[in-house]
Amino acid sequence: MAAALAARAVPPLTQGGIADAEQRLRAQRRVINLPWFLVGLATVGWGLCTPVFLYELSRSPEPLNRLLYAQLPISFAISGMIAITHGFFAVELVSQRALYPVFFRNARPTRTPGAIALSLRARGILLAVSAGVCPVVSLLLLTLVPRPEDNIAFAMSVGGLGIGLGLTTAWLLGRLVTEPVDELRQATEAVAAGDLTVRIPDLRADEFGQLIDGFNTMVAELSDKRRLEEDFGRHVGERVARKILERAGGLGGAEEELTIMFVDIRNFTARSEASSPEQAVALLNVFLTEMVDVVEQRHGGIVNKFLGDGLMAMFAGWTGRFDHADAAVAAGREMLQRLQSINARLADAGDPPLAIGIGIHTGRAVVGSIGAPRRMEYTAIGDAVNVASRVESLTKIVGAPLLLTDATRQALRVRVPLEKLPSQPMKGHTPVDVLRLAEH
Repeated sequence: MAAALAARAVPPLTQGGIADAEQRLRAQRRVINLPWFLVGLATVGWGLCTPVFLYELSRSPEPLNRLLYAQLPISFAISGMIAITHGFFAVELVSQRALYPVFFRNARPTRTPGAIALSLRARGILLAVSAGVCPVVSLLLLTLVPRPEDNIAFAMSVGGLGIGLGLTTAWLLGRLVTEPVDELRQATEAVAAGDLTVRIPDLRADEFGQLIDGFNTMVAELSDKRRLEEDFGRHVGERVARKILERAGGLGGAEEELTIMFVDIRNFTARSEASSPEQAVALLNVFLTEMVDVVEQRHGGIVNKFLGDGLMAMFAGWTGRFDHADAAVAAGREMLQRLQSINARLADAGDPPLAIGIGIHTGRAVVGSIGAPRRMEYTAIGDAVNVASRVESLTKIVGAPLLLTDATRQALRVRVPLEKLPSQPMKGHTPVDVLRLAEH
């Protein structure tokens, strides 16, 4: 019956949606207001019952008890209140299940102008009155009935009706209130456990609709943020991504002490000329995958940027290593070990081996977001960065795969076998004392 009334209350344009925006809005508004439409019809029907029954009773040849003229309207008012209230919620429930998914495919009921949604407070009051107050009032009215021998049977009937109404009310309450609360609780627990794909599909026009819309929007934004962090982290490193997202917007940074590493593949340009671009990229990806794993997963640094056939890495307290000099030197030594494994695979494939240069320096630099308001880069700027880059270049001159400055040696907490070299001239800089790994 509710579906038939709904079909007459809204335009018959449910297949494929309604193209006209104004017509669609009217249909959506009518769907939400459908229970009120039925309330109006039911109120008129129950309102006509009283005069019709009184008129028919007045035509009886037997005289009527005057109390009947008061009891009958009150009885019809109580019955009407019970029927209309439960009918309202029943129609609303059917509409939410059957009509809302059709008329609100790409819209939210809570955002429909002109729609009248019953508040949760009003729902509670109406359900309490219809299921609690009305049956009690009916029992009290029995005291005015002149034939007490019939009161017991009638009282039991009213009591049974009250129990039935109470159970019906509990069912409606579960569907309209308890069910969305349980769904919100379960969805919240899922989000707390890390599942950001959860969504609450219920469509409501009341406060629960606002809560559900807000929850779904919040989870979608959290999912977008996680995806942003993951995608962002792939480009700048997870630790740098978190650092950028945590800090306030704007340019600039803070000066701090850190250890900087530059790594470069020797003669990779010439090697690329003798191979296809696909082969060069594949080899570079293999090399960088190993080196990034050494820096970020094994020794708590971050790869700040890729420099063609090399990379720049930073080790500091905010990357997770307060012993950043030790971490950088340990990472450099493990890089040389990983390189041996890569070269063994290249030898099996009949390809020439790779050679790399690693330069490490410890000093102070400004670390932060640097660039233009529309395009920024999280990096380090300062003399320490320049020195580390020059030290990497010195590896070609002195013929050592790994060099570190005396500043890094002084910052080491764990002794490493090193061999000091003569001070090396550096382009655009004063000579720097460097050391290489001692040969066993």
